[in-house]
Amino acid sequence: MVAPLTGGPGPVGHTDRTRVRRLPELAVRERATLHAVLDAGRVAHLAIVDGDQPYALPVAHARDGERVLVHGSTGSRLFRRLAAGAPACLTVTLLDGLVLARSAFESSMNYRCAMALGRLVPLDGTAKLAALERLAEHLLPGRWAQIRPPSAKELAATLVLALPLDECSVKISAGPPDDPVDDLDRPVWAGVVPVVETYGVPQPDPRLRHDLPPPEW
Repeated sequence: MVAPLTGGPGPVGHTDRTRVRRLPELAVRERATLHAVLDAGRVAHLAIVDGDQPYALPVAHARDGERVLVHGSTGSRLFRRLAAGAPACLTVTLLDGLVLARSAFESSMNYRCAMALGRLVPLDGTAKLAALERLAEHLLPGRWAQIRPPSAKELAATLVLALPLDECSVKISAGPPDDPVDDLDRPVWAGVVPVVETYGVPQPDPRLRHDLPPPEW
């Protein structure tokens, strides 16, 4: 059993709601691992219940210390509910590989997944602008210095929310298939097919008016 961390907001998975019950050996307690998963991802899913209907919103995100930043339209009913303090669940999942076993039951995936529970806090003024810069820099470092900053009208149309990383869990699955001994003689290829996220060739805007190189990453 992994010892709890000392210092910081608390160990990962320290509450009853975030304790990993299914395959608890895959749970990770280190806060540095939580940070690494959030930093490696670019898309989070933000879940909220509206009435009796749950919704999961795909959002760009960025970690800022011990909180996660997201943004959305002030015209979004769900984002307004989040800004008003509705409880939410944010998840980031990174797919690292397809685990091909000798049976359908043992076939699975290698992944890194982080989950955070809590209530989001709206940001205003300079904190709001700094958060938008952090989001842009997470998606593509160096981009904020090149693009036009948001206008007053654009800022008014945008909600920027922060979710404290006070109640979180991390689960990581890695390694080859775990086939039972009885299946090892089956004439079926087994192993891991890695899944890697890469950038493609940049495609310039047809209306690009300047002969400029694409951004580096």
